[in-house]
Amino acid sequence: MEMAFVLDLSAAKGLLEQFASVRSKTEQLAEGLSDADASVQSMPDASPTKWHLAHTTWFFETFVLRTGVAGYVPFDHRYHYLFNSYYEAEGPRLARHLRGLLTRPSLAEIMQYRSHVTQAIKVHFACLPPSLLELIELGCHHEQQHQELLQTDILHLFGSNPLLPAWHPGDMSASGNSSEPHELRWVTGRCGPVEIGHDGPGFAFDCETPRHTTWLSPHALSSRLVTNAQWRAFVDAGGYRDPDLWLSDGWAWVKQDHIEAPLYWQRAADGHWGSQFGPRGTVGLAEHAPVRHVSYYEADAFARWAGARLPTEAEWEAAAALLDPLKGPFLESVAPGIPEDDTSDAPLRQMYGELWQWTASAYLPYPGFRPAAGAVGEYNGKFMSGQFVLRGGSCATPRGHVRPSYRNFFYPHQRWQFTGVRLARNL
Repeated sequence: MEMAFVLDLSAAKGLLEQFASVRSKTEQLAEGLSDADASVQSMPDASPTKWHLAHTTWFFETFVLRTGVAGYVPFDHRYHYLFNSYYEAEGPRLARHLRGLLTRPSLAEIMQYRSHVTQAIKVHFACLPPSLLELIELGCHHEQQHQELLQTDILHLFGSNPLLPAWHPGDMSASGNSSEPHELRWVTGRCGPVEIGHDGPGFAFDCETPRHTTWLSPHALSSRLVTNAQWRAFVDAGGYRDPDLWLSDGWAWVKQDHIEAPLYWQRAADGHWGSQFGPRGTVGLAEHAPVRHVSYYEADAFARWAGARLPTEAEWEAAAALLDPLKGPFLESVAPGIPEDDTSDAPLRQMYGELWQWTASAYLPYPGFRPAAGAVGEYNGKFMSGQFVLRGGSCATPRGHVRPSYRNFFYPHQRWQFTGVRLARNL
C-alpha cells in the first residue's frame, strides 16, 4: 500500500471525518430496503446488502479494534466467521455462494453491529498508532468499493424479480444522457515511453504501484463511449450470432448462457429491444446514452465488429492523466446508478464517472510489485489471474475514490457492474 500519511492534528481530524462520512453513506444507500431486500443473494457473484454492511464493519473490527485496542470485546464472536470475505489468514469463513442463507442476524442487528464498531473506532481513534490509522484509511476506501458493489448487487436483485421494482423511483420516462451525443472523433494518444502507476501523495491501492515506464505505439482513442444506438446496430447486424467476432471462451459463454444483448435490455412487443431495466425501474432505451452492463467478451466482440479494438490500460491512463479527474457523474452527482450528462469540453469525454471502461489489459502485477505484509496483503495481489482491468469509475463510484492510476478488475464474463466501452485503434 502507498499511503503518504501525515500524522498531524489536521490529517487525523480529516481521517476521522472521512471515516464518519463513509460509514454514514453506506447506511444511506441501504435506506428503504426491507429485511428481505437486504437478505437475498441473486447470484454467487453478488452479495446481500446485509453482508456488505456487516463485512465492511468486520474489516474495521478485525484489523483495527481487535489488533490495536487492548481488552476490546467483539460485538459477536460468530461474526468473525460469517463476514470474513477471502482472508485466509483470518481463518475459515462462510462460502460466498451461501451468503444469501443469512436470514439471521437481522438487518436491525447488523445496524447495531455497525454502530458498535463505528463508535469504538471514534472512542479509541486518538490512541491508535500510525500503522492502524493507515488501516482505517484503507478501510474507508475498502468500504467505498463495497458501496458500489452494494448498489449493483441491489440492482441485480431487483432486476431478477419478475416485478422489476424501481430502486430509486422518479421520472419513469427519464433514463439519463438522452441528449444528442457528441460526434465521435478519434483523438491521437501519446506514444513512446510513458510512465503509469501511482507515485506520490495521497492514497492508492498496492496494485497501482510501482510507477514504471511502458511503451505506447501510435494509437487513437474514441472521444466518447459507445452508445445504445451503436450497440443496437451491432445486435441487428447479428453480432451475437457471428462466431468470427468472438473470442473462443466468449463464444462458448454466448451459447451457454443464451446471450442476445446487454444485461437488463428488454424486448418490446414487436420483438425489438426497446427498454432497459435500471434504478428507476423499466425505462425506454435511450439511443444516445452510453451502453452499459456489457462484459469484456461483448466489448471485445463489438470492437472487432466496429473495426477497432479496446484500449490498453496504459493508453487509457496516459490520456486520463492529462484530464481533471474530478469531472464526471459520480455517486454524489445524481441518484445512485443513474448517469447524468457529461458537460466536459475536453477532447476525450466521459473518461471519469459514467461507466467503468473495459481495457484489453489483463490484471497482472506491475514490474516490481510487492503485496503488503500480513493479512491485508491478500487484498489485491492474489486476484491477479484471469481478470481484465477497467478504468475510470462509474456513476455508482464515490467521488474522489478514483484516480488516473486506479485499477478495477473483473472476470471477462461479468457484466452486472456499470461497465461500458471506449474504442481504440492503431495508427
